[in-house]
Amino acid sequence: MTPGSVVLLHAPGAAAASWGDMPEMLRSYGMDVIAPDVPDGAGARYVARVSLIISAAGPSVPLVLAAHGAAGPLVPAIALAQRAAHRPVGGYVFVDADLPRPPGAAHDHESLPGPPDWPEAPCGYLRTHADRAAFPDRDGTVREARLRGWAVVEHEPPSAAAQAFSELITTL
Repeated sequence: MTPGSVVLLHAPGAAAASWGDMPEMLRSYGMDVIAPDVPDGAGARYVARVSLIISAAGPSVPLVLAAHGAAGPLVPAIALAQRAAHRPVGGYVFVDADLPRPPGAAHDHESLPGPPDWPEAPCGYLRTHADRAAFPDRDGTVREARLRGWAVVEHEPPSAAAQAFSELITTL
């Protein structure tokens, strides 16, 4: 797919800087990147703040929502807010992220509404080399992404993680 804007969502409690050089690298590939910095937000507060920042940025559509870490479970609620604002989402990328759970499933995040048809767009999962070294227990998450039929890319150096990310978006 060809995205309008790629929105990089950091984990609640972190900052946009946690993406490292990913935003600049993606921009160097010609992508329009929005990396909101959401201080002191979790759950519904995080979703609301991200939505306001995205709106203020005036993104091009369709959006690609990319979540890192604990932002993953919040993606359906963020997607619902974007759809309500008439900003269609064309794809989702989870980068070393926790996955959203079906409504009513137990998880560590407060229950937030999401679209009943989520995911209404293709999804992909990027497992970076750094995450594999730091969190070998995330193998189950990668396996679950594959079972959901998502495109999964496991980044290997020396290629840049941003290159793997960019290539994953084109497969959505």
